Amino acid sequence: MTGRLWILLGGLALAGCAGEAVRQNGPEPMIMGSADRGAILVRQKCAGCHAVEGAGTSPMVAAPPFRDLGQEYPVQNLQEAFAEGLVTAHPAMPAFQFEPTQIADVIAYLENVSGTGPGR
Repeated sequence: MTGRLWILLGGLALAGCAGEAVRQNGPEPMIMGSADRGAILVRQKCAGCHAVEGAGTSPMVAAPPFRDLGQEYPVQNLQEAFAEGLVTAHPAMPAFQFEPTQIADVIAYLENVSGTGPGR
């Protein structure tokens, strides 16, 4: 009986690890994003105007390259804008609204491409 209990507890522990990684950030937990998933999202939704890779120019001159965003702004501060719907002053930028996991993924990608993420 004890062996089965340990197997059951081990299985439950592993199942708990299968969800999104979460980092404690003050009183609120923060979803840990995936830069790889973020890369897919920004290539789909943003690359038409912005340079989303580590090199190259933006197809739209007024659209800043994503590699520069982390140098210009703390990209973590974009979380609220992504959650509420990213709207800008210029009409060419479409409005976007992301789910919490997508926000974490895009932030992770922006930190990665700009070299400003954790441990940098």
